[in-house]
Parts: sequence; structure tokens; C-alpha cells
Amino acid sequence: MKISVTTSDPCALTADCLIVGIHQDTPVTGVAAAVNRATKGLVKRLLDRNDMDGTAGRCVMLPLDTGVNAQRLLLVGLGKPGTARDFETAVRGAAETLGRSGSRNAVFALTSSGRRAAETGQQARLVAQGFSDAQYRFDQMKSHKDKRPATLARLTLAVAKGKQVASARQGVREGNAIAAGLKLARDLGNLPGNICTPTYLAQQARKLGRSHALKVSVLNENRMKTLKMGSLLSVSQGSRQPAKLIVMEYGGAKRGDAPIVLVGKGLTFDAGGISLKPAGGMEEMKFDMCGGASVFGTLLAIAELKLKVNVVGIVPSSENLPDGAANKPGDIVTSMAGKTIEIINTDAEGRLILCDALTYAERYQPAAVIDIATLTGACVVALGSPASGLFSNDDELADDLLSAGTESGDRAWRMPVWDDYQAQLKSPYADMANVGGRSAGAVTAACFLARFTETMKWAHLDIAGTAWAGGKNKGSTGRPVPLLTRYLINLAPTA
Repeated sequence: MKISVTTSDPCALTADCLIVGIHQDTPVTGVAAAVNRATKGLVKRLLDRNDMDGTAGRCVMLPLDTGVNAQRLLLVGLGKPGTARDFETAVRGAAETLGRSGSRNAVFALTSSGRRAAETGQQARLVAQGFSDAQYRFDQMKSHKDKRPATLARLTLAVAKGKQVASARQGVREGNAIAAGLKLARDLGNLPGNICTPTYLAQQARKLGRSHALKVSVLNENRMKTLKMGSLLSVSQGSRQPAKLIVMEYGGAKRGDAPIVLVGKGLTFDAGGISLKPAGGMEEMKFDMCGGASVFGTLLAIAELKLKVNVVGIVPSSENLPDGAANKPGDIVTSMAGKTIEIINTDAEGRLILCDALTYAERYQPAAVIDIATLTGACVVALGSPASGLFSNDDELADDLLSAGTESGDRAWRMPVWDDYQAQLKSPYADMANVGGRSAGAVTAACFLARFTETMKWAHLDIAGTAWAGGKNKGSTGRPVPLLTRYLINLAPTA
């Protein structure tokens, strides 16, 4: 889909559909008022009959034959003025409605709101990202693929003033990059575990490195043994697939500038090990590598944008399966940091591979390290799917991530990592246990990781509730690629 920006009168542009926003409980102004005049009061009549009331995401599509050059008019409710969340809902509704109409080209008028250049840029980003994401398909594994073309081929964004053009174009550029990152993350997450193995992920990292000038290295199990990554390696013992530690380096800033390190959990399938999961829904455990997939997607997005920042992506990847060689409850392993861990539950394996990857991250002397993981069902119980759980030992880093989440629409909610919870990880036989009991499960998991990040500025995103959707719409969401990309955009210098 090609997206362009124009200051031309939307009513004069030839298109299959003209998309115009209507705010809730406000007078009809801007393009909506112009369309109303051109169509002899059509918009006003729809409002008077309550066919449209401006509720965010509510859509009405009508054929046009006079007054406007577009063949159809799509009125979309924008909700309350200045509310980014409502605008995001409106974009999603417009994209879905337009997709069902068969329109091949459309004009989206941003002039009904967003008169400030910064707001126009944000809206342009949300439109580009939302419309691209709405066209996402995953049919790689089907013998009969959907050969229908993506419905929308061209989208024109109409802005009010010339000074808004540069902001809108930058918004489109960011939206397209984030959409590309989301697609990569979703594709990797949606692939089955027999295809997307640790070795496959390593191959995809090298492919990404070649296409976007990343420095990629892959540590095999022998190298990990040399580094004494006993915790990570213990998880792969029950699998025939060898573990990989994938490292991708993006150098957009000066060589000596400290990087941001992203560490993504890459469990390509998690059966729970000896602590076997219930059979119902176990097929969704292919999504346990979505933290790693989000690192791939974020690196693609920032490389597309050529951000002036240094970023290192580390993805510890393994399977967690039951086998005679697999971890057993009660086993004690030694991490790369030299700390011993009593394994109480083999299904709490994500923290076992992450702790060694976090220790490995120290060698980069990072400005900050952020780990991303589908870590605990307890976080799903606490927050559901609207927000990822955010834990951090640094208030500034936490605030920056929360702001990026709000700005991107990919929200997070801060949770505690107080020392009070550390007592739950006590073990009579080792330095710590890998679980802390039923209460505060997401918190004690984060507290476990905090023991390996004491020398670093660190944050942990528990995405167990946000990384994929279940039910009839089952599939990877690609989150938190938008949050992470926005955080890095905000961090990078613009000059």
C-alpha cells in the first residue's frame, strides 16, 4: 500500500472513498463541514437522525454521486477531540470498514482535527500503522493461499496546511516502519514450533542482518558451555533442538555510545518440561517466543528509520520439553553469574534462559537493558490484555517506557519489584529458587531477574497477556514493537 500526503482539497480528489472524521459532541467543522455543504446537508442529516454520533470507531459508508469527486463517503467517529486512543479506535474501524468495501484507493482527511503539526504527525503515524496492520495475513502454512490482492493499494492523507506536510510525512514513515516490524514479529510468532526452531530464528537473524546491515552473531551450545551458562543450557536439555543465543547489533550512533540492550525470551515451544502443562491450549505455547520476536521486529523498525542510536538485541532461544535428560524439580543449576538456582517448577523456564542472557548483556556496558518476555500467567490475571506489565529498578527508564506506551497506543502498567518480595525466592539448598509460590507470581518472577541486573539500569516487560490473542482470532499481535520503537525514537537525537 502506497501512502502519500497532500494539501489539496479532499472534496476535489478523485478516489473510491473519502474518509472524514466526526468528533463526538462537537459542531461539524473543517472537512466535514465542507462535505456537508457539497452534499447539500447530507452529513448534518445523518447526525440529526443519529446514524452517526461521533462515537470512536463508529462508521457509516454511503455512495456519492454529486458534490464530491469520491465515489463513496466514509464517516468515522473520532470520539473526543485530542484523544489519541479514540483516534486509534477510529482508524481501526475505518480500515476494517474500507476493507469490506473493495475500495482500491482512498483519501483520509486529517483536517477535522490535529491542527497542530505534532498532532498531525501522530495521526499520520497511527493511520499508516493501522491500515497496514489491518491488511495483515498469515497464510504461509496453507496449501491454498489467499490470492486476493490486499484491498487498498493507495491511501492519500489530506492535511490542512503546508507546514503540516513534513510532520505528516514523518508520521507515515514511522508508521510504515513500525508496521514492518509488527509484521515480522507476527510472522515469527505465528509460525509453528516445528518450523520456527531456535536454529530457524538464528537463520532469520542472519537474514535480517544482511538486509539491514546488522552485525549478527550466534552462540552455539559449546560456546555457552564455555561461558558457563548453566541456567540457559539446562532448559534445552530435554529437547533435540540445540539452544542458540542470538545477538544482533545495530549501530546508528557513534561507536563509543552506550547501547540500549533488548533481551527477548525466545522459547520456540514450551510444553512445561517435566512440570507438563495441561493439554488444552498447549498449541498456543508456540507464542512463548514472542518476546524474542518483538526484538526482531523492533530492530527492523529502527533500521528502516535509520535512528541515531545504538541497540543490541539478544534472544536466548530454546525449547522446553519433557525428556529423560530434562530438568527435574529439585535440580540445582549454576548461572553464568555464578549464582545457584533450585528448580522448583520446570515450567518457570523463561527466567532461567533470561538470567544468563541478562548477564551476557553486561559486557556491552549498556545505557539501559530491557527484557521482554511472555513470562507469567499471573501477569495475565493481573492486567489482562490491554497492558503489559512493567517492572524496573530505575524510575526514569520506567517513566520513559510508560510514556512511549501511551504515545504509541501499546500501553504498559508499572508493577513493583520491592525487596519485600525477594524472601519468597529463598531456597534452603541454593542461592534462590526459580519460583516464589502462588502469590504475586509476576512480581517474584521480576524479582528473580532483578538479581541479575543489579549493576544495570533495567526494565522488564511481561507480555504474557499482550503478545497474542486467543479464541477465533488466535494469533500473534506483534506487541510490544510499537512501544519499544517509540521509546527508541524518543531517545534518538533528531539532528
